[in-house]
Amino acid sequence: MRARVEDFGAWVRLDDRTLVAVDRRRAAALGLAGPWSGPQPPDIRGPTAPLEAHVAITERCPLSCAGCYQPTRVDGAHASLDRLRATLDEVRAAGAFMVAFGGGEPLTHPDLPALAREARARDLVPVVTTSGIGLTAERARALTHFAQVNVSYDGATSELRASETVAVAERAIAALVAAGVTVGVNVVLTRRSVVALEDTCARAAALGAVEAQLLRYKPEGRARSLDYLERRLSPAQVAELPALLRRIVDRGALSLRVDCALVPLLSFADPAALDALAVMGCEAGNALTARTLEGRVAPCSFTRELEPAALTGFAEAPEEPCASCPIQRVCRGGCKVVSTHLEGRVGPDPECPRVIAHRSPA
Repeated sequence: MRARVEDFGAWVRLDDRTLVAVDRRRAAALGLAGPWSGPQPPDIRGPTAPLEAHVAITERCPLSCAGCYQPTRVDGAHASLDRLRATLDEVRAAGAFMVAFGGGEPLTHPDLPALAREARARDLVPVVTTSGIGLTAERARALTHFAQVNVSYDGATSELRASETVAVAERAIAALVAAGVTVGVNVVLTRRSVVALEDTCARAAALGAVEAQLLRYKPEGRARSLDYLERRLSPAQVAELPALLRRIVDRGALSLRVDCALVPLLSFADPAALDALAVMGCEAGNALTARTLEGRVAPCSFTRELEPAALTGFAEAPEEPCASCPIQRVCRGGCKVVSTHLEGRVGPDPECPRVIAHRSPA
């Protein structure tokens, strides 16, 4: 067990997959002591420091996927192991519980297996996302120190990746499962990929994946172009999204997670349904932090050019309709990458159905 004391009590990590918040009484029962005074806070206002850190370890990748949010190159640079060790020390000292390694393609980094061991030595839970390209059975067995390896797998209808990457991803999933590694899939939702989402999730489960992480297509990196407008979900697909996710959950083939940027697109869903899906809104600079390849701190992997103060300021003093939205505390105003790209500022997510309705003429 590892814990971090907060004003409300403590965050407690029980194992690789379980992080819970406990009140002061339960924290004291676990032998934790905090500088507590006054009555127990009525609820949890959020972490005082990030719970998870995303760390870029390379900008090298042999692919040139249309929707990649990173400035990758076939000859991109790797972060050195010494610098990454220092970054892990900083992440641990800041109180995070999990570290997610990314790229570029992390498999191109020669020290990837060692990074998992370095994270474990600091009592951090390591995870990584890969396209699967270059993954052999031997290399899969070298990744057993990771709590989970997520494979990018958008399905056969995706326009973001070359068609041959579907087979590459499926072979990688199979190799990781055979090596005893827990596997999830990252599915980027676009106008084309969402049509086959149920089949994509079913296929991933059949290959042995235990979880699907659904990611909103965001205008960052190569996706920061006019093509973004054609590839983002249509209004009709957004309206259907809650029911679609419910059907996948009800099938029970694998667990489902949605990234924080998808929460505003679910804003008209029943709040109880959002609780059932265990969603969290914008985590940038709140529950989440990121480290760029150069070691610079950023609110999240997609907000390298945004100052943390801009995100915090909007979350603390949101505009309408966010200010009176019933899920504002969860959503935190939606994806700041989208609002910055489409409107040139941090503000209400312009693709949120509630924002669209609020701005539409009566």
